[in-house]
Amino acid sequence: MVIGGYQKTTLLDYPGHVAATVFVAGCNFRCPFCHNAKTLLCVDPSKVVPQKEVLDFLTSRRSLLTGVCISGGEPTLQPDLANFIFEIKEMGYLVKLDTNGYRPDVLRDLLDQKLLNYIAMDIKSGFSRYNRSTGVSNINVSLIQESIDLIQGSGLPYEFRTTVVDGLHSLSDFYEIREMLSKEATFYIQPFKDNGNILTPGLKSPDQETLEDYLEIVQEKIPNTFLRGVESKVY
Repeated sequence: MVIGGYQKTTLLDYPGHVAATVFVAGCNFRCPFCHNAKTLLCVDPSKVVPQKEVLDFLTSRRSLLTGVCISGGEPTLQPDLANFIFEIKEMGYLVKLDTNGYRPDVLRDLLDQKLLNYIAMDIKSGFSRYNRSTGVSNINVSLIQESIDLIQGSGLPYEFRTTVVDGLHSLSDFYEIREMLSKEATFYIQPFKDNGNILTPGLKSPDQETLEDYLEIVQEKIPNTFLRGVESKVY
């Protein structure tokens, strides 16, 4: 595992659990609004966190933590991901995976091995804009849909989420997104926030009214759609 860093305690990354978050390095997307730009590219070898350090830390915190979130970067690019998760689960932890959904083969293998307890998948935009929103040309959106279907059929707790950027997303994205998901899905719409570690500086968050419009569009089909990071006026 190429680990770019880890957060020792979080109450936000794994719903309902006190958890640690492990950030792996490297990604197959180049989303302009990525907030983990430092872990997007391969980390300087001198700054890679040894896997043993992370596992030793998790061993020492078993009485305090209940979950581990594996994020990135894109975890499914790591060839030894399954073994890493197995070691974590052997300690008694629940494991949440954050993924962009572009490697459904890896996701299927993890599900078949029953290595996951919760899955969060980013939906970058409507399919018609996926090249733009991911910063990668010739995106095969059928792989994204395959991962969506796998997650929805997994029987595990899950969420889908879209980070909204002013000028990058529009109403059409959310009409498309609601057709990708089942009506039973859980979907979060969250505004872009510049944390100072953005791949493309100068991007802005949409206003509250715009977010409410997007929320209403998706809620017409998917009732369990919510705004995250802002207060919603739509119920």
